[in-house]
Amino acid sequence: MLDALKVIILGIVEGITEWLPISSTGHLILVEEFIKLELSEAFIEMFNVVIQLGAIMAVVVIYFHKLNPFSPTKTQKQKMLTIQLWVKVAIAAVPAAVIGLLFDDMIEAKFMNAYVVAATLIIYGILFIIVEESHKNKQPKVAKLSRLSIPMVLVIGVFQVLALIPGTSRSGATIIGALLIGTARGVAAEFTFFLGIPVMFGASFLKIIKFLKDGAGIAGSEIFLLLLGCGVSFGVSIFAIKFLMQYIKNHDFKAFGYYRIVLGVVVLLYFGVSGLLAA
Repeated sequence: MLDALKVIILGIVEGITEWLPISSTGHLILVEEFIKLELSEAFIEMFNVVIQLGAIMAVVVIYFHKLNPFSPTKTQKQKMLTIQLWVKVAIAAVPAAVIGLLFDDMIEAKFMNAYVVAATLIIYGILFIIVEESHKNKQPKVAKLSRLSIPMVLVIGVFQVLALIPGTSRSGATIIGALLIGTARGVAAEFTFFLGIPVMFGASFLKIIKFLKDGAGIAGSEIFLLLLGCGVSFGVSIFAIKFLMQYIKNHDFKAFGYYRIVLGVVVLLYFGVSGLLAA
């Protein structure tokens, strides 16, 4: 029961932070310091990735009509635009998929620590503020998803590669990339949501395969905890996505930038002081 309560808390954290550009990894690292799961390290590593499936299913549910090219209520032109959207998502997903497959183990070994997370939280927080200040009072070049060109989505895909470094935030990196090339905030956020579908499904599939390949069996209780975490992150993500889309209608992303800086400093101080005391 205690592990179930911890998983519910982690699911809530994942559901909120996966879509807001504030780094789910940074929050999970901090939260896990206080609510450690009494499970194997291999399972926890897999759990932290697969729990994202719940979050991504929220995108599928909310945007099912927009993402469904076979909807009978769509015109032929709308169906074609939907197929084109999926092609653009697939193209944008390629850079991170290639780099992730080649360097996943190395990135995890060298960059999965609190100090890197703190640094990336602060750096990208500053970037959000700078980008928003530079775009103040400017009209976006791209106000519709259909207006995103192939070169544009490739640029966004390259920015997503930056999110392989823990603490960057996948949504944060891709939103910054989209804003820099002149997209409206709503377009940047929605394309980021859609881009997460193949990326998160792929990452979760690879983690599960790696977990099973390493000979780590999975108990019935662990399956329950995994499903519980996914279910909670799904429910919370529904509200987080709707909140973000409503929020950016009248606000920019600077508040998230300030929040990231504060969180980065908190992470740095906490783990820095903990390290000194341990020494």
